[in-house]
Order: sequence, then C-alpha cells, then structure tokens
Amino acid sequence: MNAMIRQAQKMQDEISELQEEIEAREFTATSGGGAVSVTVTGKKTLKALEIKPEVVDPEDIEMLQDLVISAVNEAINQVEETTETEMSKITGGVSLPGLF
Repeated sequence: MNAMIRQAQKMQDEISELQEEIEAREFTATSGGGAVSVTVTGKKTLKALEIKPEVVDPEDIEMLQDLVISAVNEAINQVEETTETEMSKITGGVSLPGLF
C-alpha cells in the first residue's frame, strides 16, 4: 500500500512539474499563409500578434478577423495537444479528470 501511495505521489509531482513547464512555453501559429501570426503561452494567454500590412484591407475587416481567430485557435490547440500528449506519457494514457 505504501508503495502505491509513493508511486501516486511521484506521478503527482511529475504532473505538476510538467504543467509548470508547459505553462512557461510559447506556442506560435499562423494563418493566411503567414499573414497573421500569434504566440500564446502554455497558460493559453495571447502574448503576441503580428499582422502583415498587406492583409489589412479596410473593405474586408471580416477576413482579417477570421485570420486572427484561426491563428489564435490553432495556437491554443497546440497547447492542448502538447499537454495531452505529454501528460499521457506520465499517466500511461489513463485520463485523470481535473488535472489537465
């Protein structure tokens, strides 16, 4: 029983360490062939947004909005996929609700 508790504690420590590591990372995604580039942190916070001047068309603001949304969503998906993949290495593929 003590061995199982130690193993669970070790897994919890590894998960906490990995969460901190992922939160410190930055994830970048682009849309529109690189016309819009965003960087988010592992905490899913937008850190940087770059828009190429040639994509700014006052007559088509909706396209620019769509490009920004697409890039942000892609970067957030990268965070989630990385978290899921790396957590499954620690947990052996067992889903632990509430941890990530």
